[in-house]
Amino acid sequence: MASSRILIGLLDVPGEERNALAETIAKGRFAVAAAEHIDALPVDTRLIVAHARAVPASAWSTLTRRLPTVVVSDTRLDADLLRAVDAGLVDYLVDPLRHGDVLRRLISRSLEHHRLAEAHARDRERLAELNENLETHLAMLRLDQQAGSQIQRRLLPPQPLTINGVGCEYWLAPSLYLSGDFLDFQRFDDRYSVFYFADVSGHGASSAFVTVLLKYLSNRWLNEWDGSAPETLASRWLAQLNNELLETGIGKHATLFVGVIDRECRRMHYSLGAQMPMPLLQNGDDLHVIEGEGMPVGLFPKVTYPAYDVTLQENFRLWLCSDGVLECLPGDTLDKRLAELQRRVSRCQDVATLRTSLAVNRSADDSDTERQELPDDLTIMLLSGFDHDDR
Repeated sequence: MASSRILIGLLDVPGEERNALAETIAKGRFAVAAAEHIDALPVDTRLIVAHARAVPASAWSTLTRRLPTVVVSDTRLDADLLRAVDAGLVDYLVDPLRHGDVLRRLISRSLEHHRLAEAHARDRERLAELNENLETHLAMLRLDQQAGSQIQRRLLPPQPLTINGVGCEYWLAPSLYLSGDFLDFQRFDDRYSVFYFADVSGHGASSAFVTVLLKYLSNRWLNEWDGSAPETLASRWLAQLNNELLETGIGKHATLFVGVIDRECRRMHYSLGAQMPMPLLQNGDDLHVIEGEGMPVGLFPKVTYPAYDVTLQENFRLWLCSDGVLECLPGDTLDKRLAELQRRVSRCQDVATLRTSLAVNRSADDSDTERQELPDDLTIMLLSGFDHDDR
């Protein structure tokens, strides 16, 4: 059966003092192998007890790099002991034969310190490896997010865009790369155009996936529409999307505004699902919050969404903003920020002007990997008309 005793190497000149020192060390749980040189010690030696007189001054640093070392000396005034201390050895004992218990405890403590140092070294090596892997995965994730951002942007409508005399411009800035905000503006025929403005809960990849689903569903539903009952189209879309999100079980909901613009009657039929902030409509000199209410989409089953309509003047302007805009406005209450948004919109003629007034300097298509993250996705959309040429 293998011995469970820990092997301690003793470096000292041969003689009775070395033998006595070996017996002192071996009274504990240690076995002792004595030698004059470290190369003569067994390979399974765990720690060295070196007498100051037995090791040349130039050899101390080399010795301690190989094994944990405890230095012993017969006197504090031993010049060899001082050289060992100068070389960096901090575990030493004077007159070890008189302090056998202290020596054995010192050996045990040095072994434990060495064990902990080895464990810490392994942990640091493992941590460095994990950090390297993490950096690699983050770089891959960043590339994936950037690619996803480019795809998401290709799903947005081109701009500038005019349909049936109504101009559309927008600015969409994701919190980082992928956005939970989304919008679209499409022609149905020469009379009707359809648009929506969405803000999916959260931001990042999972929210961006919902915007892709929204794009797919809206295109399908628009292709299925026969042009009848435009006054109920928006509310039907919201109810259908509500069911779709609940059935996916992904735990995402959204606020939406869906509108159908009738060029012939110059009216807008619309429905909304908890849109915040509410759209602002400017008809002539009058700027007001559009009326309406509705539940968020994707939270509650069997929700019905009211249908609304409003008359649009020749030069109307309809502003829609995601709730990220509130982070850019002063005011310690929601009402104060909403009032400030209305004040700034009243002074702006286009999206670029409003964006400047919000002091948002980041480019919407900025691909800089070191760009600063916004508190939330931020989107502004402006519809105006009917005095534009289609393009």
